[in-house]
Amino acid sequence: MDAMVERLAKMQERYNEISKELLEPEVLADPKRLAALSKEQAGLNQPVEAYQLLVKYLDQISQAQELAQGNDSELKELAQLELAELEPKLQELREHLEILLIPKDPNDDHNALVEIRGAAGGDEGNIFAGDLFRMYVKYFENNGFKYEIMESSESAAGGYTLISFYVKGPSPYGHLKFESGAHRVQRVPKTEAQGRIHTSTATVLVLPEAEEADIDIDEADLEIETHRSSGAGGQHINKTDSAVRITHKPTGISVNCQDGRSQHDNRATAMRLIRARVLEELNRQQEEKQGAERRAKIGTGDRAEKIRTYNYPQNRVTDHRIGLTLNQLDRIMEGRLDEVIDALLAEEQRRKLAGE
Repeated sequence: MDAMVERLAKMQERYNEISKELLEPEVLADPKRLAALSKEQAGLNQPVEAYQLLVKYLDQISQAQELAQGNDSELKELAQLELAELEPKLQELREHLEILLIPKDPNDDHNALVEIRGAAGGDEGNIFAGDLFRMYVKYFENNGFKYEIMESSESAAGGYTLISFYVKGPSPYGHLKFESGAHRVQRVPKTEAQGRIHTSTATVLVLPEAEEADIDIDEADLEIETHRSSGAGGQHINKTDSAVRITHKPTGISVNCQDGRSQHDNRATAMRLIRARVLEELNRQQEEKQGAERRAKIGTGDRAEKIRTYNYPQNRVTDHRIGLTLNQLDRIMEGRLDEVIDALLAEEQRRKLAGE
């Protein structure tokens, strides 16, 4: 308890320092500094409020214990009643604080870049990639997220060989980070005359948006090309070189964006993608050198790792990482993913509390 109180006291001190800094004219004149301090203070709000309540409870318990040691029988009885009421409250607050003080993933509040690809199963894999995209869109609509398509390649049979999109809202990466991996579907394809169940997969990759401060990309390392966009998009797009392809020469990572309304929009989107993908690759290389796991999280986030199975005949979804099975496939495909995502976040929290 002493270590917790000491840590919380330092957080209270930092909170007060920020309050003073936010009133300084030079901070008010610097939008970036102002935003950074405001964000830091917002992250301290809950622990500081809980700390103030903790101090109050500890003070009340100390006074009650003192009275309980006295000679006045009536006061002793009252003190014991107060202790019986306060001690469970203190324990509940302590458990709440343990959760609040779990180290947070600094990327959780970042916007997310999501990429879905049809994988094994040919046309059926692409169709399932489209089904997953629609599932996520409905989840966003249900939970106050907004999304923008950045890159897409439709499949002739339906769905997508590739679709990537940008997600904004309350902690997008924090909610979606465990979606990375291979999603397996078991169902009877529309093209199957014999009614046999086929297994196909689509892969999902979720990256946190890399801010400019996170990675410094040398302009000389980028090859930027413009070209006419292909596929749907309207005649005005096909008449101009509005599509943008950017290649990061040192890593060979390349992105192509053509769904924006202008070359300027597509270039901004391509740079957003390049920053995130290059940062991911550099982190992967560094962790390989250190012999560490690619990510300290549930699963590796590798798209080759099978994370979830969607079984249509039995209306069943199974998340293999946490052994969660729900007979609610119909609801989940309509974007009711909360139970799955909440369970994954709870497991992450449990592991952090256990020091894993």
